[in-house]
Formats: sequence, C-alpha cells, structure tokens
Amino acid sequence: MHYRTLGKTGWKISEISLGTWQVGGKWGNPFDEKLADQILNEAIDQGVNFIDTADVYSGGESERAVGRLVRNRSERIYVATKCGRRLNPHTAEGYTPENITKFIENSLSNTGLEAIDLIQLHCPPTAVYEQAALFDALDTLTDQGKILHYGVSVETVDEAIRALAYPNLASVQIIFNLFRHKPADQFFALAREAKVGVITRVPLASGLLTGKFDKDTIFDSGDHRNFNRHGEYFDKGETFSGVNYDIGLAGVSEYTRLFGRKFLTQYALKWILMHPEVSCVIPGASHIGHVQQNAAASDLPPLPDMAMQDVQEVYDKHIKRYVHHLW
Repeated sequence: MHYRTLGKTGWKISEISLGTWQVGGKWGNPFDEKLADQILNEAIDQGVNFIDTADVYSGGESERAVGRLVRNRSERIYVATKCGRRLNPHTAEGYTPENITKFIENSLSNTGLEAIDLIQLHCPPTAVYEQAALFDALDTLTDQGKILHYGVSVETVDEAIRALAYPNLASVQIIFNLFRHKPADQFFALAREAKVGVITRVPLASGLLTGKFDKDTIFDSGDHRNFNRHGEYFDKGETFSGVNYDIGLAGVSEYTRLFGRKFLTQYALKWILMHPEVSCVIPGASHIGHVQQNAAASDLPPLPDMAMQDVQEVYDKHIKRYVHHLW
C-alpha cells in the first residue's frame, strides 16, 4: 500500500482507502455487524488507514462499527464521517451551527471517539457554500477539539470550487472515475493550489465499472441501483455516476477491451490514482474479497501514456456528452 498526504492535514493516508456506505451487507439488506467487522479489519490488514463513513449509513451502525475498529486496533486509523443528510427536509436552511453541532455530537457518541478526525458536510444544497457562519462554526468546533479538520462532500465541480473559498477547508470529496472526468479538467489544479485534499468516491460507478453487470442484471428492490437511476430519491450522479445504464455498459465494453475483464476493477482504481492531486480513493466493499482486490490496485505499475489517451478517447466518444455538463 502506498500513502499520500491529505491536503493541509499533513496526514499520510492510504491511497486506496475504504468507503462504508454498504459495509456490513449489500445495499438494501440488513446490517451485518460481524461482516462489517471482518471487512473493516481486513482493510487495516491490507494497509488501509483512512475510513470514510456517515451518520446516515445503516442508521448509524456504520459509524459504530468504525468506532469499534479504531478502539480495537493499535494502528493509527483516520476516521472521516459526514453529516447533514439527517435533515428532513434536506434544505440549506437546516445547515445551522446548532444542527451541525448536534450531528457531530451524535457521531462522537456513535463512534465512541474523543474527536472526529475529519467531519464532512454531506452533499449539502449549493446555497450552503455561501453560509460563512456555518464554516465559522466548524472552525469553533475545531478549536474545541470535537473535530480535528473539516471538509465537504459535493455533487458538482462548481460546489467544490466554491468550497475552496474557506481557508481552513481540509478536503473535498467528489465523484471521479472513468465515467466522470470533469474534476480533473476544472478542479484538481485549484485544489492543489489551495492545499486541499481530494477524496474520490464512487470510483467504480456503483459497481458498473467492475464489468460484472450486463443488460439482464437485476438489482434488489432496496438497492439504489434499482430505484434511483433517474434521481428519484437523491442526486442521480450517485447511481452509476449518473450514466444511463445501457450507455454505461457500452463504455464498460470499451474499457474491458483496454484492460481486460479480470483486471478492470483494479485498473479503474489505478486510473484515478494516476492523478497526483487525488489524496485517496474510497471504494466500498461488501465482503473481504473486495477489500483485497481493491487494495492490490495500489501496487500496479503506472498506466502508460497510451492507455491514458485510450481512456480519454472512450470517455469522449461514449460518455462525455451525457454527464460532463451536469456535474
């Protein structure tokens, strides 16, 4: 496992880390505490030292599992969680210092930790980035020692750029993968200049970029890949990266031709890591085999220039016109 600096935090974090949206069971299935513990411990055994979670993942069970992990391991494990999506309705007006403080207190209780290493606003409405008082409150919570650093998780490149206006912002979490190139075009250089870490999520486009799905694949009724393809419940960019399923399959076919089906997952992760502004990528895992496969991508040799050019050509031909202008 190789390590990179997370922006102005100075932390050396595993370039392949772990996202825990579906840890402890596949999407739509009940949380499995034993499975979650197995996945999390395997990640640490593979060299992962940065775990991303959220207070809404499995109703807080994900945070509790991450907290157990940290308390039971001797390694330094950086915990990033997110808050804000508990608001109902989820509006900019709900992002008050009082509400965010309450959410952070709940996350501290769930994890059993004395401080949250990195708190991230969880894809808030765009108007939140104009609320300077909220970011002042995050500075205060940092001074109080309840959080060590703060960042944002965003839906759009425009939101990511807006967030850079806050000097103490430590990180931006954004969707970036073989189907979503725009952050590299318009955001990464600005993040580097601001010394803000970049955490890349949805790296495998909800599993589509593993090459394991086809037109006959059926997803469970409780799986967002079934019910949110058009953004019925949250931003459609979170499901298959916002790419129409059939169009995505065509793109996957082209990427499989480049990398081979056996290694598509790992090369999809390696392509992300070819961008030096990326601090880490946070693929999820629903069993320990996923963790092992993902971690192995860190040791792959760099992709040659020709492969990077081939990827760009596939994106330009099959994907760009459908997604580039949306996020």
